[in-house]
Amino acid sequence: MEPKIIDLSETKLVGMHQPTSLANDQTRVLWQQFMPRRQEVQGRVGEHFYSMNIYATGFQMKDFTPQTEFEKWAAVAVIDFDNLPQGMETITVEGKYAVFHHKGPANTFPQTLQYIHGVWLPGSEFQLDDRPHFEILGVDYVPTDPNAEEDVYIPIR
Repeated sequence: MEPKIIDLSETKLVGMHQPTSLANDQTRVLWQQFMPRRQEVQGRVGEHFYSMNIYATGFQMKDFTPQTEFEKWAAVAVIDFDNLPQGMETITVEGKYAVFHHKGPANTFPQTLQYIHGVWLPGSEFQLDDRPHFEILGVDYVPTDPNAEEDVYIPIR
């Protein structure tokens, strides 16, 4: 599985976020809060959804445990930050990313991450960068579908 290396131009996102960990996973709760309100976001770019993780500065995947806390976002891309819905926040992502394609249900995603961080990244010329990690999910994404697809963006330098 070889990634595409891209220089992502500034991408504005609007969404909701909360702290979580694998041991106390709040992802489902976050998406259940966000999805009914997604239509409140004006000026959307495309129909995709962004599932984003923000880790502590200096984070290395080798140090990741089920108790590791990170900020989880559920968001959509927008043209600008005008007319921000109440209870939602903004974030901008940009820079160099390695983009991998994952196909399969969400419960197989850890194997993809293991390959990225355990095989590809150590064998590449790149290092993990201190920027958001995210996946782009299609409008019809269903996490239990064996044919579910997502693009995985890993920040690199």
